[in-house]
Amino acid sequence: MKLISWNVNGIRAAIGKGFASFFEQVNADIFCIQETKMQEGQIDLNYAGYTTYLNSAIKKGYSGTAIFTKEKPLSVTYGIGKEEHDQEGRVITAEYKEFYLVNCYTPNSKRKLERLDYRMVWEDEMRNYLKKLDTTKPVILCGDLNVAHEEIDIKNPKTNHHNAGFTDEERNKMTELLTAGFTDSFRHLYPTKTDSYTWWSYMRDARSKNVGWRIDYFIVSNRIAQNIQEATIYSEIMGSDHCPVGLEIQF
Repeated sequence: MKLISWNVNGIRAAIGKGFASFFEQVNADIFCIQETKMQEGQIDLNYAGYTTYLNSAIKKGYSGTAIFTKEKPLSVTYGIGKEEHDQEGRVITAEYKEFYLVNCYTPNSKRKLERLDYRMVWEDEMRNYLKKLDTTKPVILCGDLNVAHEEIDIKNPKTNHHNAGFTDEERNKMTELLTAGFTDSFRHLYPTKTDSYTWWSYMRDARSKNVGWRIDYFIVSNRIAQNIQEATIYSEIMGSDHCPVGLEIQF
């Protein structure tokens, strides 16, 4: 089974930059996107052979997630059942026979860390949500989780130490998630691989110089980590400040 996740930084803009050609070429069983920045009905997001599920933010042009899936899920839910977190279209959960898929766009703590306190609450609630799902069947979490977990996951760890996405608080929350029974699929296969990033600033030619961050993930329940066959970073794919990431897993 092949799964793809991509923060498209506005699906309408991404469609004008080759989204459809990558979508067709990669031929994923499940394709998840974050930061759709659209309301339902603004554009046609139906692709042949796929069922589409959208979760849009109440605020227009902001946040949002979508899942395109070849196999129709047993059930689909939106949000995590907490009203304070469910206004921004950040989570879609699709239940399949053998696993839950959770597509997530984690809130950014913002430049002056003005949203860091909220982010800490989000992290705890999200971890509890995933742990609860995991008691029923294994979980595959994907998306832009807005944190570079370890120094190996960012080009300039020292100068970014207290910046949003690389604070001790955010990194510790990722550690808490992983120690709660989950595996980072990319590091499972490539524990020491360097210069592997999924997001680059638009400033200072960061992408051409590969001055990036790895903040997009596929994270799976520990008990299916042995089923991982490949974890891919499609760094050559343009169209967003993020690139797609992929997971191949066998059930």
